[in-house]
Amino acid sequence: LQGFAGRSTVNTGGAVSVASGEGTVTTSGMIILRSINSGDAGTSGMLVFSSGSTSSGNSGALVLGTGTATQGRSGMILLTVGSGTSSVGGSLQGFAGRSTVNTGGAVSVASGEGTVTTSGMIILRSINSGDAGTSGMLVFSSGSSSSGNSGALVVGTGTATQGRSGMMLLTVGSGTSGAGGSLRGYAGRSTVNTGGAVSVASGEGTVTSSGMITIRSIN
Repeated sequence: LQGFAGRSTVNTGGAVSVASGEGTVTTSGMIILRSINSGDAGTSGMLVFSSGSTSSGNSGALVLGTGTATQGRSGMILLTVGSGTSSVGGSLQGFAGRSTVNTGGAVSVASGEGTVTTSGMIILRSINSGDAGTSGMLVFSSGSSSSGNSGALVVGTGTATQGRSGMMLLTVGSGTSGAGGSLRGYAGRSTVNTGGAVSVASGEGTVTSSGMITIRSIN
């Protein structure tokens, strides 16, 4: 089953529009795009959402969004991967665009703004493991570079004009049957020059005392 909009050699091609029915009193209709279940010897069909390529301009954007809500909560966007009962679970991957002549595309994740109260949280975590395994790692790393500096890894909290700036907390989980996990930090190694420095400084107090630095072993 195929459907194509009209082609134009001098102007914009025709649009394809699919809209559900309006519900003037209750909920509007759903739109469901899905491939049907496969047989035992195959895989279910793919769903491909892609903009076309271009030879002399920008390719089209792919926009996924929910509508605004004036007196309620706006709709959620949920991306989930099916579980596997006889193999590993499926991956969820996202890559920005590659460029051979300029900077590669950026990946930006931002929580929702709270104009009156708190803005939304961003949670990155691996899910709990089973009894026979370990929970997945979280890796935050910049890429390597063959002829220049590698990218920095910056973790920081925002400034506060009339309150206390946010805290930064690094903790290691406790162990009930083994040793507690380690917390380590290493500066960069150099084979031709000075190795990287490690610097720890407390906050400046422009009016009163600056912050303390406390290094101690726990009870």
